[in-house]
Amino acid sequence: MQRLKIIAGPFEFVARMEDEMAPKTCAAFSRLLPFRNKIIQARWSGESAWIPLGDLDVGLGFENHTSHPGAGQILLYPGGYSETEILFPYGSTCFASKMGQLAGNHFLTIIEGSEQLHDLGRLVLWEGAQDILFTRAE
Repeated sequence: MQRLKIIAGPFEFVARMEDEMAPKTCAAFSRLLPFRNKIIQARWSGESAWIPLGDLDVGLGFENHTSHPGAGQILLYPGGYSETEILFPYGSTCFASKMGQLAGNHFLTIIEGSEQLHDLGRLVLWEGAQDILFTRAE
């Protein structure tokens, strides 16, 4: 089981890569590691933050995709109707864009630090963009 360390603002998480259910997505994201960006409050998806990736072509289709991830079930949307993005749910979420409901590839699941998800959500909602870093866990 591959694990990633995620530092988002002042919070630290450990996530399991969903290699069996989303092998292509996990492989594509692994090639981006270490991955640094900003995480902000999602606009249309409810209690979720997101990392906009613009027109980044990750070369993926859909696998293990969902519109209703649980808190800590991280999705990679490979682009199409909306821009490429990573969705980071911290509560009740229905993945959407201004075009309507979307589905993203569930490729990471938070396995340590999930008690901090709501606090991360509150931080990005009220304080704005936070730095985020994904690295391999040791």
